[in-house]
Amino acid sequence: MHKVMADIKNLLFIALFIIFWVPFAISQEVDDEREFSYDVNSPIGPDHWGEIHPDWSICIHGDMQSPIDITRKRIQTTSKLGRLDRDYKPTNTTLVNRGHDMMLTWIGGAGHIHINGTEYRLNQAHWHTPTEHTLNGRRFNLELHLVHQSIDEKVAVVAILYKIGRPDCFLTMMEPYLKALASTRGVETSLGIIDPQQIKIGSRKYYRYIGSLTTPPCNQSVIWTIIGKVRTVSLEQLLIIREAVHDEVGANARPVQALNNRWLKLYTPDDDDETN
Repeated sequence: MHKVMADIKNLLFIALFIIFWVPFAISQEVDDEREFSYDVNSPIGPDHWGEIHPDWSICIHGDMQSPIDITRKRIQTTSKLGRLDRDYKPTNTTLVNRGHDMMLTWIGGAGHIHINGTEYRLNQAHWHTPTEHTLNGRRFNLELHLVHQSIDEKVAVVAILYKIGRPDCFLTMMEPYLKALASTRGVETSLGIIDPQQIKIGSRKYYRYIGSLTTPPCNQSVIWTIIGKVRTVSLEQLLIIREAVHDEVGANARPVQALNNRWLKLYTPDDDDETN
């Protein structure tokens, strides 16, 4: 009898742990998004991210931080990197307004890319306005990050830059969802199946360098692939993304970081053609 009662107590403890602790962990993860700001004048702004938590110190002290200015002075052109082969597939998705950005997640991954023999699975996408990376000092209007991860948790990000012009077909499809979640925060909403192949690249040329995450904790050794062609979005699409983000800064882009001694590779295929 005593053993039965002890087992019941243990089960009750586990149930209470799940009820109370798990939501706290989830809400804590959401709350963490408010711990930093993009306001350069804020005490929790980009210049101070490394002071907020000990494990964020690399945001200040790291020597391979992102984003960077992709300057022609440090570019080495090559055809040896190989074509960016996107082997993506349609997969169920969720969308969440994280307060500082809108994040689209492919549940269980949506295919992969290969870099240097390693497979990186596509997990999520999010947007920054204006662009975080600049090209020879020029900043554009929007930057999409496609975040991939290998089985040993290494990160590879494919970035696409946009300027104001013709509407982007993928954002046209996403517009109703972005508008619907503009008034929410931290609520993960199922969108059904979305094919990441709908995200057009437009060129086989790309820049490659080693950097970091552009938000805390700013972990380094991230493989960055910046698509060489600047694509277009409409002003309306840009405003939909901007207005959906719940901050008062008017931007969610980290300032450009020091390049230090890094070199950038520019992949140019031998036949030098373009694709969709």
